[in-house]
Amino acid sequence: MSSVDVINIEGNKAGSVELPDSVFDVQANIPLMHQVVVAQLAAARQGTHKAKTRGEVAGGGKKPYKQKGTGRARQGSIRAPQFTGGGVVHGPVPRDYSQRTPKKMKAAALRGALSDRAREGRVHVVEAFVSGDKPSTKAAIATLRKATESTKVLVVLSSADEINWLSLRNEATVHLLEAGQLNTYDVLVADEVVFTKEALDEFLGTPATAEGENK
Repeated sequence: MSSVDVINIEGNKAGSVELPDSVFDVQANIPLMHQVVVAQLAAARQGTHKAKTRGEVAGGGKKPYKQKGTGRARQGSIRAPQFTGGGVVHGPVPRDYSQRTPKKMKAAALRGALSDRAREGRVHVVEAFVSGDKPSTKAAIATLRKATESTKVLVVLSSADEINWLSLRNEATVHLLEAGQLNTYDVLVADEVVFTKEALDEFLGTPATAEGENK
């Protein structure tokens, strides 16, 4: 197992936690991660695009000119696709872009993404971003910058961590996620991943092994 330091609000080491190899040190399967990311982005598409066919465009009920004798090609409606303002042939219609992705594939892709970040030393753990019961963006950013100076940071919080969430939600350089929402795309698009100790425990399902914690 690899270990990372736990940073307290003052920016000092408050202990360390072990990152299990089964999650943070596995072989990254790039084609698998690509497939999962494409599926996630596809599921986010609304799919509400729509173009009108010749039968849906208003007007065009009258034959524009008689069938014979004009020397022109016969026409039945000025809303035919070849006319300006006419319908669209084979245009987009509402559809569902989502792809079926098995849970085991999603989990394996996430482990590969986290392992890639961990091997490069881009996974960090903090005790908390603010102290007390009052949110403070200024204090939270100060704590975050002691862990990383990156401008694209994924911060993972526990589901019940309202104080830290309120403190960081307006910071443009930070993307917030609950531990249960952690996914491959958000890990890969961020330069650094920062867990709170509580969020790491929630994500792993069991308390992370700690060493040398200050009591």
